[in-house]
Amino acid sequence: MQVFTVQGMTCGHCVKAVTRAVQAQDADARVEVDLGQKQVKVQSELPAEEILSAIREEGYTAEAV
Repeated sequence: MQVFTVQGMTCGHCVKAVTRAVQAQDADARVEVDLGQKQVKVQSELPAEEILSAIREEGYTAEAV
């Protein structure tokens, strides 16, 4: 499980946008978003940089934890 800090997520739409962005790169990825902690946990074979890139393309600031 990879963990990322993602700034700018505020609502359910943000959760869906981040989840879809990651799953567009890996359809089998499991994505868990915690809005309160501003964290996204991803279970995927993708390298962290690809996940970060997908999240950033949605307009969020993201860093690996």
